[in-house]
Amino acid sequence: MPEPIKIRAVQQGESTEIRILLQHPMETGLRRDQASGQKIPAHFITTFTVSAHGKVLINAQLNTSIARNPLFVFQSKGLQPGDRVRVAWSDNRGEQRADEATVVAA
Repeated sequence: MPEPIKIRAVQQGESTEIRILLQHPMETGLRRDQASGQKIPAHFITTFTVSAHGKVLINAQLNTSIARNPLFVFQSKGLQPGDRVRVAWSDNRGEQRADEATVVAA
């Protein structure tokens, strides 16, 4: 099972800063294993969604050019302490992960 998504959502004034760390190998399929010389198969996140109150805040399509264990930081308005933020991703191998975090006051 994929590693948990690390999410931190902190309200700062009228906006909420949402920090998301997706723990994923993000292999491009172009690198070679140094020991065997064989290509390492592609393994990367293809879709990434952030939602709150049942509404999508961010819907992204990713590709092989994203770094391993990518960190994303966003600002959002309309969230309050106690609200739940849901983050979900799926990858090119069909693996999926979704986690939630509660917005806290700064």
